[in-house]
Amino acid sequence: MRKDQDIERRKRALTRLMGATSFLVLATAALPSVASAQETDTSPSTTSGAADEAVAEEAIGEEGNVIVVSGFRASLDAALDMKRESVSAIDVIVAEDIAKFPDQNLAESLQRIPGVAIERDAGEGRAITVRGLGAQFTRVRVNGMETIATSTDGASANRDRAFDFNVFASELFNSIVVHKTASASLDEGSLGAVVDLNTGNPINYGAGLTLTASAQARYNDLNDNVGPRLAGLIGWTNDAETFGVSASVAYSQYKTSELGNNSVRWAQDPFRSVNGVACDLDNPTGECAEVADAFHPRIPRYGLVDHDRERLGATASIQFKPTDRTNISIDGLYSNFKEDRDEFWGEVLLRSNEDTIDISNYVIDGDNNIISAELDNAYVRTERYHRESETEFYQISANIDHEFSDMFRGTLRGGLSRSDADIPIETSLMFDDRADGYTYDYTDMKSPLLVFGPGIDDPAAFEFAEFRDRPSSLTNKFRTAALDLEWDVADGFQFAGGAFYRRFNFDTIGYRRDGVYCQAFDCAPGASGAPVTDDLADIFELGKAGQPQGNTNQWVVPNLDAATDLIDLYNREAVLDQGGQRSVTEEVTGGWLQANYETSLFGMRVTGNAGMRYAKTDQTSEGFLSGTYRTIERTYDDWLPAMNVNIFPADNLILRGAIAKVMTRPSLGSLTPGGSVDQFNFRISTGNPYIDPYRATNYDVALEWYFAPGALASVALFAKDIVSFPLADSEEGTWADSGLPTSLLTPGTPVYDAIVNGTNPDREFEFRTTLNGPGASLKGVEFGLNLPFSAFSDSSMLRHFGVLGNVTLIDSKVDYNFGDDENPEIYTRPLLGLSKKSANGTVYYDDGKLSIRVSGAYRGGYITGTSGNSNIFEGFGSSFNLDAAIRYQLTDQIELSLDGTNLTDDYRYRWTDDFARRNYENNHFGRVIMAGVRFKL
Repeated sequence: MRKDQDIERRKRALTRLMGATSFLVLATAALPSVASAQETDTSPSTTSGAADEAVAEEAIGEEGNVIVVSGFRASLDAALDMKRESVSAIDVIVAEDIAKFPDQNLAESLQRIPGVAIERDAGEGRAITVRGLGAQFTRVRVNGMETIATSTDGASANRDRAFDFNVFASELFNSIVVHKTASASLDEGSLGAVVDLNTGNPINYGAGLTLTASAQARYNDLNDNVGPRLAGLIGWTNDAETFGVSASVAYSQYKTSELGNNSVRWAQDPFRSVNGVACDLDNPTGECAEVADAFHPRIPRYGLVDHDRERLGATASIQFKPTDRTNISIDGLYSNFKEDRDEFWGEVLLRSNEDTIDISNYVIDGDNNIISAELDNAYVRTERYHRESETEFYQISANIDHEFSDMFRGTLRGGLSRSDADIPIETSLMFDDRADGYTYDYTDMKSPLLVFGPGIDDPAAFEFAEFRDRPSSLTNKFRTAALDLEWDVADGFQFAGGAFYRRFNFDTIGYRRDGVYCQAFDCAPGASGAPVTDDLADIFELGKAGQPQGNTNQWVVPNLDAATDLIDLYNREAVLDQGGQRSVTEEVTGGWLQANYETSLFGMRVTGNAGMRYAKTDQTSEGFLSGTYRTIERTYDDWLPAMNVNIFPADNLILRGAIAKVMTRPSLGSLTPGGSVDQFNFRISTGNPYIDPYRATNYDVALEWYFAPGALASVALFAKDIVSFPLADSEEGTWADSGLPTSLLTPGTPVYDAIVNGTNPDREFEFRTTLNGPGASLKGVEFGLNLPFSAFSDSSMLRHFGVLGNVTLIDSKVDYNFGDDENPEIYTRPLLGLSKKSANGTVYYDDGKLSIRVSGAYRGGYITGTSGNSNIFEGFGSSFNLDAAIRYQLTDQIELSLDGTNLTDDYRYRWTDDFARRNYENNHFGRVIMAGVRFKL
């Protein structure tokens, strides 16, 4: 709407730069970073039109020459220009940023944005949190269309609304936009942010043929694996620049090792004897009572988790401009993400076996932990786990933009996406033994000493006792159609509105092939499993897992192929896991109306928008409830007003304010009519299809100072008044109270042993569900700085340096009830997944030939759940990741690169119980070095 020539110049320059950088995600263009106008080659073949009118504003050098900023610096300036001119609060990364940050995927690129922190899986970014709100509160759109992509983490496939960014290679995208404040025109469904991922348009590449390619070798120093990372793009646009096509592809294959220890939480239970004195298990006294009341590790163990990953992605785009007023684009995106996960554990199964184990020489610390002890008749188990998973994602979308007149225009868009996350094999094999002389010492919580007695490396000492296989599949589907219209009523005033329809389908199903060997096959009298021969076993050697001197580092594990062949595992009948079969369908219809304006107030420029969005949600939930498959329907609607206002006290100073009502639909896992039985922790979890969405009012105010070309200092305050916040609820009951049949139980599990073999239907259970909570509060502040040293120095050396950085501080309060309605036990803590402190920074040098960047990202510790076994909460400790990248422009067509991620080999520490911070797991993933070359032909 604004006709100011300077703003229009910036917008035209930004469009050109986005066209130039859209292929720079694959190959760095030959752009000098800083040069005088007389020295800069501005021909389209080298700059794609970006340098002669760069988004970065011109600065005058000592001799009066015009300085043009391009390359990496220009992409930073382009992102700042988009942020500066946006009516709502956004942050942007354009292609040079994505391509040149040492990032393995989009999540790791996003962590550079203020207020964004990431969750990691297998050492690489997987999901994001924005301003303290977890991944399920963030909506993601690909080429303007909301979608969900899911992968498989340490436990199972992502069965919720969170978007897994590790499914996609960063090379496929040319820009990321994070919307931090809402507007009526922006898709609903987010309490945190809406993230737009864009793959680019071929006409922006310019007339003629565009061809780029890159190749990298990826090395991990923990497992010495070297894998390829390849990418390429081809595009063609006719001379009139009215028709263009493009396609890109990215492929990588790599292995990541995860080495460390795991306790699988801590618990309280009486032991058979203490220091040689037999215990009354029902009424322990003396040392027996002291030990029974203290916490001990449930399954202390060291081990290796190997991740073998393969990622293939492709995009294709057709763009057609039949007239100056019409633009038609069709975009396709495909991704295939495979992982084989292999685990090797040597452990003692204290869990549910304490009443058969003798403990002695124990030490109890100040947090009531049995910090060290010696165990006889210990239940020794070695475990081999293997899972094959594959996520296949595709999306196709179409967009038609048409100007009916100079004052009236519209956009029609539609598309579909589908994400299939399949786990055809998820196998666990167990060798068991009873042994004396086992000791553990958790004096150093992060690096315990675990020492097995003799026989741990002797196959003949073990029996093949149990086996499991749990295949599953998960499908997410989106269908979208929308029409948006704009009418310029007068200079500085516009009406906009639209209608939309979305259909979302979530379906998951799981099966089990679980068994105890002696119940499935004949065993010798007195045996608990099949004898283990040399051909059934492998000898596992633990590598650098952070273990102390004297730790046991070698043990027997099942041979995967031989053991599964022995029992013909994959030809055994797979039994439906009723708790694992469920679905949710949501149909959303609605519309929006918004007024956009630009005016002046007391001589200051003022821009903004105000509007209303309406969304009606028709929800259908399906799942098993007490053995019967149920379907439950409900409907709810939301009226969501939103307003953004921006005041410009000066041309380089912006005061922003925003207020909006927002919502996030309930967690998919909470909407299931039925539930599941945790057969190892005596827990029954059920869903609640009637819980309300998360609803909140967001308040935002920010001050942005663009104090020099390409420079920004900013501070943003935000608060979220969350009035509807579903929370987990827990109460005690018995198996008989559940009304569930015993046929749901798996032989060999603690629940089966207690309920069926022990014929004890009155065994106590924890019943968990989700109820509408009382709400929550969140407030925080973000500080950001983008400082190219050219802002204060004309020195030929200093002007090539710069720093980027941001700090986010958040406070949040939620009341969690660990008791019941009659005996509440309230603990006030932050929202799950919220880090009170996060920060990241980058120091860079870029002179057009040589580019060097060092980046660090810090995330404070956070709570992930309410835990179990009388532990109050569980979560992760703080983390710091240090990355670096070096680029050298060898010729106009060739660039060499060297990237390093996780250079400090940061350990990931997970704890249980917020008071004692007991060890849950502590592991590391190794440093990653990538060396490569990029071509532009």
